[in-house]
Amino acid sequence: MIRRAFWFTTGAAAGVWATTKVQRTLRELAPESLAVRAADRAAAAGRRARVFALDVRTGMAQRETELNDALGLDAEPPASARVLPPPRPSGNTPREPEKRTTDGVG
Repeated sequence: MIRRAFWFTTGAAAGVWATTKVQRTLRELAPESLAVRAADRAAAAGRRARVFALDVRTGMAQRETELNDALGLDAEPPASARVLPPPRPSGNTPREPEKRTTDGVG
């Protein structure tokens, strides 16, 4: 008798466990649940992309500082170097129009 009660209880527990597992799986596969999960994953991907972009910007700024230090570009230029030279005349100066005679020659 105890043996039958044991197997009956074991079977009932297995049935309850299987039913619960199936119901949970069905709820996870419902369209609303899938939409919520997709939205959560998209938001997480956006956060990861934002963190990656910030890391890239930080690395770029750090590398730019290293390059400026290595090339000596951080030093203040002398005062004479800050003055722009006067513009040079270019070869494209406007020409005066040709003078024509009234007789059509020339």
